Amino acid sequence: MTVKLESMDSDEFQQYLEYAIKNYADEHIKSGDWGEQEAFSKAKKEFEELLPEKENTENNYLFTICDNDEEVGMIWLAQRTKEEGFIFDINVWDGNKHKGYGEQAMKDLEIVGKEIGLKSIGLHVFGHNKIARNLYEKLGYTETNIKMKKVL
Repeated sequence: MTVKLESMDSDEFQQYLEYAIKNYADEHIKSGDWGEQEAFSKAKKEFEELLPEKENTENNYLFTICDNDEEVGMIWLAQRTKEEGFIFDINVWDGNKHKGYGEQAMKDLEIVGKEIGLKSIGLHVFGHNKIARNLYEKLGYTETNIKMKKVL
C-alpha cells in the first residue's frame, strides 16, 4: 500500500460533492437531526456555505486518497484559524474499506497540517459511527464534547 494525497481537480470535486451531499443528509437522518424531506436541501446549503469557491475555496484542502494511482477515497481539511484545523470529511470508497487507507490518510493529513502551521486538528463524528470513532481514538483524538438526545 502506497497512500498519497493528491489535490482534487474540478471533476473529482464534482463527483465527491454529489456523493457527499447525499451521504451527509443520510447521516443526519440516521442520527435523528433532520427529517427526510428537508435533509438534502439542508446538506446542499451547508456545502455551498462551506465551499463557496468549490475545490478552490481558500483555507480548504480537498484531497483524493490514492494508492498507486487508484482513487480509494477522499479527505477534506479546513484551516479555521491560524493554528487550528478541522477535518470536515473523510471517506474511503466501498471495496477499499478496512485496508488502512483512512488511517494512513489521517496521518498524512497531520503532516499537511503541520506544514501550514496548524497546532491542532479537530473533527466531528456521528455517535452511531463506531468504526470511525475507534479509528480516531486510535490516532489520538479525544472527545471534547458529547451531544445526547432521547427520542420520545
